[in-house]
Amino acid sequence: MLQVFQKLAENMQLIYRKAIDADAALDALQKSGKGKFETVFSEEHGFNVSSKRFLPYVEELALEIAKLSEGDEEAAKAALPAVVKKMELLLSTLGQFKKTL
Repeated sequence: MLQVFQKLAENMQLIYRKAIDADAALDALQKSGKGKFETVFSEEHGFNVSSKRFLPYVEELALEIAKLSEGDEEAAKAALPAVVKKMELLLSTLGQFKKTL
């Protein structure tokens, strides 16, 4: 399970860096009168936070991963698919956003 948490941490570092770049691009778009949307992800994507930027979603996911690593292994295994799904969603959305810029 240690290897899983190490891989999650590596991916979170990548997501964090991409989110910073994406949020900077969103700031620039908003200043130029573009980027008029309510949230990055809707409620159906499983996030509790609602934001026009990526970093709040990254922070929520990082907290979930931290809780997984502190809990017992069985609970972590049960919660892992949801965490991986959110991680994949963030990575794919950030990648798609970068392509559209």
